[in-house]
Amino acid sequence: MPSLTQQRCLNHSFREAVARCPGCKQYFCRECVTEHEDRVLCAACLKKLTRSGSTRRFRVVQLAVSVQCLFGVLTAGLFFYCIGRVLLAIPDSFHEGTVWKSSLRDEE
Repeated sequence: MPSLTQQRCLNHSFREAVARCPGCKQYFCRECVTEHEDRVLCAACLKKLTRSGSTRRFRVVQLAVSVQCLFGVLTAGLFFYCIGRVLLAIPDSFHEGTVWKSSLRDEE
C-alpha cells in the first residue's frame, strides 16, 4: 500500500492527498476534507452523517408538534364543554330576561 505522500486527491488529481476519510477510505486534499467531532471526513461522508441525525431530529419534532396539536384540541374541547355545562345550569328565566323585568317592576 502506498504511503499518504504518494496519494492524490480523489476529486483533484493534480493535488497531493493530506488525509484519508475513515468512512469511505478514500484520499483527499485539504480543500475536500472537513473536521467534524475530532474526525476528518470528506463532504459525502459528512453529508450522510448529518442527514441521518437531522432525519431523526425531524421525526421527533414532528411527533412533538402532533402531540401539542392534539393536546390543544382536547383542551379547547374540554373548555367549551365546561362553558356549555355552565350555560345549561343557568335558569331559563335568566335567558328570557324575566329576571330583570320582574326586578324592575318590583321597584316601581
